[in-house]
Amino acid sequence: MEVVSGGKPYWFRLDENGEIVGGIAKFVSPIKEQVISALGLKPNDFVALSAGKLSQAQKTAGVLVKTLGAAVPGHMDKEQYAFCWIVDFPMYEIGEESGELEFCHNPFSMPSGGLEVLLKAERGEIDPLSITADQYDLVCNGVELSSGAVRNHDPEIMIKAFELVRLGEEDVKAKFPAMYNAFTYGAPPHAGIAPGVDRMVMLLAGEDSIREIIPFPMNKNAQDLMMGAPSEVTQKQLDELHIALVKPEE
Repeated sequence: MEVVSGGKPYWFRLDENGEIVGGIAKFVSPIKEQVISALGLKPNDFVALSAGKLSQAQKTAGVLVKTLGAAVPGHMDKEQYAFCWIVDFPMYEIGEESGELEFCHNPFSMPSGGLEVLLKAERGEIDPLSITADQYDLVCNGVELSSGAVRNHDPEIMIKAFELVRLGEEDVKAKFPAMYNAFTYGAPPHAGIAPGVDRMVMLLAGEDSIREIIPFPMNKNAQDLMMGAPSEVTQKQLDELHIALVKPEE
């Protein structure tokens, strides 16, 4: 589980005698009664936890839910397809490394509330972290099947969205010239969604890994054995692209 999520999970269990055992039991036992009361624990209940930086803890918790849920008989009904829409994605977040405001996911999605909500954030009337984006994911049985968003098609709104993360109009022009120039000529409101047909087939086939339904999947070393890729390129190909290989000194 730690390999999958990158974070270390923690656990303990309330045994049949009402004692906390296993995992981090020695840290929880001194406050046993409060923990049992707060969580409503019964004998043989198992508790899993994640801790650390918020984004990492959330990822670990997600892996815990999926792994433990699948391991408990009858907890997940694999004979049905349970769909849900994931909406209200945050537009911004605080970067773990920079400690400053950054885009959370897709900077070109339309912020919910448009220009008005961005201006309020600029004036300090609202917290920019409260701004959501018009993004949406379709999930079935815990698997993301499709992802999409309403495009930020208005250059004025786009510039203002970037200004909140300390990037001005000139930065946007330099980094995203094709998109900026296209939208300055005018574009109608538009949205899209990208369905993952291979993931749908995986669910229909009752498989747990997408590798099982792809004709020629890459191996764990990201190699395509069918195509023999990746393979070495010739010096001529490197010269055409003005790429130089610098070997490390021994």
